[in-house]
Amino acid sequence: MERIDLATAGYLAGWKLVGKLPAGWTAAMFASGADALSQQGAGMEMLRRNLTRVVSPTKVTRALVRDATRSYARYWHEVFRLPQLAGEQRLMRELDVGVEGRAHIDAALDKGRGLILTLPHSGNWDMAGMWLAHHYGGFATVAERVKPEALFDAFVDFREQLGFEVLPLTGAATPPFARLKEVLADGGIVCLMGERDLKGSGVKVRFFGEGTTMPAGPAKLAMETDAQLAVAHSWYPDPAARGPRWGFLVSAPVEVSTLEATAQRVADEFAANIARHPQDWHALQPIWPADAQWRNAAHPRRRQAPGGESGGAA
Repeated sequence: MERIDLATAGYLAGWKLVGKLPAGWTAAMFASGADALSQQGAGMEMLRRNLTRVVSPTKVTRALVRDATRSYARYWHEVFRLPQLAGEQRLMRELDVGVEGRAHIDAALDKGRGLILTLPHSGNWDMAGMWLAHHYGGFATVAERVKPEALFDAFVDFREQLGFEVLPLTGAATPPFARLKEVLADGGIVCLMGERDLKGSGVKVRFFGEGTTMPAGPAKLAMETDAQLAVAHSWYPDPAARGPRWGFLVSAPVEVSTLEATAQRVADEFAANIARHPQDWHALQPIWPADAQWRNAAHPRRRQAPGGESGGAA
């Protein structure tokens, strides 16, 4: 029998318990935990290093780090509650209000060529995905095969409940790229997280003025299928504005040319969107090579937080 570690047990317990407790009480608990977490730990140092590229070192304040950690905690609080909320009509109507660029989705699907959406780990991409699946009948995505297997299976089950078709990045009989091309050939939707190069074999880009790599999957799929490529973004609007509680943006079509140029256009769109909502970018993992080297030297046994899909489907 596979051994379940403490962290995995915590994720599994979250899905079992959080949705059964009062939402206001659990939200307050997650926010309090975020405030405590924001003052310590390697993850917070990585978050600060990443945010430095977005807003400059002098603007990575204690308040920004706290707000970013609260945003990350809110994501997990909502993830643990989403299976109980999936398909709820009142929630769907509220999500509708926060969507920008829906016409770009409809226009792409009307052409029958399929649509590739790529987005960074910001806001609540699972909430955005649930909205997308509700209105458009589902989509295909790729997930990193995290360890232990019980945790990977739990994330797949969670996202399948929301209407996602989840393909493992590794370990399947066939690579996911072929299935993604089938979905697009049928005029469907593919969604790929795009700013973390999990394989380390992505395409070189400039991201916030510094060199790194990003997954080649979105650009390569667009080049090989003639499907429309667009950038999406998810964030939490300022509650003081008394508007929608979730924001979800879909861009106009991204020009597809060479692999390198297309990936750079995607990176530029990511950067512009993240800069507008830096506190909602859940960047607790290395994005740039210099930070990966720092993390590996300072914390060689640190395990990546699970749950994010990959754009490295190629």
